Amino acid sequence: MSNLSALQVLLVDDDPLMLKLISHQLNRQGCKSVTNCLSAYDALDAISSKEQPFDLILTDLNMPGMDGMAFVRHLVDHQFKGSLILFSGEDKRILQSVEKMARAHKLSVLGYLSKPIDPDSLMELLYRWSPVEASSTATEKKNYHADELRQAIENNQLINFYQPKVCIRNGKVSGFEALIRWQHPTDGMVFPDQFITLAENEGLIDDLTQVVLRNALTQLKSWQDSKLDINVAINISMDNLSKLSFAEQVLAEACQAGVEPEAVVLEVTESKLMVDQRAPLEVLARLKLNRFRFSIDDFGTGHSSLAQLNDLPFDELKIDQRFVHGAHSRDTARAIFDASIRLAHQLGMTVIAEGVEDIADWEFLRQRHCHLAQGYFIARPMPPHKIQEWMGNWAERVNKLCPENTQEG
Repeated sequence: MSNLSALQVLLVDDDPLMLKLISHQLNRQGCKSVTNCLSAYDALDAISSKEQPFDLILTDLNMPGMDGMAFVRHLVDHQFKGSLILFSGEDKRILQSVEKMARAHKLSVLGYLSKPIDPDSLMELLYRWSPVEASSTATEKKNYHADELRQAIENNQLINFYQPKVCIRNGKVSGFEALIRWQHPTDGMVFPDQFITLAENEGLIDDLTQVVLRNALTQLKSWQDSKLDINVAINISMDNLSKLSFAEQVLAEACQAGVEPEAVVLEVTESKLMVDQRAPLEVLARLKLNRFRFSIDDFGTGHSSLAQLNDLPFDELKIDQRFVHGAHSRDTARAIFDASIRLAHQLGMTVIAEGVEDIADWEFLRQRHCHLAQGYFIARPMPPHKIQEWMGNWAERVNKLCPENTQEG
């Protein structure tokens, strides 16, 4: 967290008394420069006329004339680069919806507060603030062409990063998920959301998956040779499963790498509806017979649903991060999480929670008897050469996170 006294803060609420109370709280937390506005219109004028941009905006949602939702949309038009805190006396689910809307507009949202605003909750959000990095906007906005991606595959520019999955009960490292990155010669690191859809649309997804698969299995063999009893998870798409040859391809790569199928988890994310089930069901069944494991990724979103659990032979259920992070304080997310974990337990499936961002998420999962956790609180995706160092650091953290830890199982 940076020095709060240097923050340029804009506070928007149509209630003069509320403005005074929140402004006083901000001052007590160390915020010295707070601009108060009684309407969204006045706030937009303040943004346009201010030479030094605002770092942080706190806005009510329920305001006459222009409400908070419209104000958020106008912030996008004004190219606001700071952070947001939303507050309201309305139902929490409305706050959550507007928060998601703001994030969908690529705005930085620290969180939301319910009126009357609790000083400790406000302080917690303020301490999350950090300067919004000037992310590689050129890279984010750049549209790549199929020929560029094809060349990247041919020139070995696609590499794997790995994010650990750990046992909630004792902190033991269970495995790593392989996450592809494009090491672009001029644009730097390009993330998969910028080229996976391109690969699917241009018929390159099989070639791309083969690169991820081969690199991940080679890395798994290296870990096994080092006596690490862990698995590796590899993302595959429905496009991969639509080809009967995919099963033979996976088997051949595992044999070539010298790894046992039991140590390989294939994570299936349904970015689009599976129209024809014949080929995918045969591919999945053949790989399952050969002892590969399957995980349904991002459960509860998109097309990853109860129908897939009923039709396909999954071993693991990954609960999507939107139902994990902050679920301890969000009734709807908590209810969905609890229902998902009960379902998985009844089906005898391993449960993995994605999006574990802080100690509160970790403790929530421990109370829920979740099996495995994955997220930035544990580690960000990392290149292979960083893993040994991380494992040493993680071993030190485990004693505090799992005080009853026995390092068993």
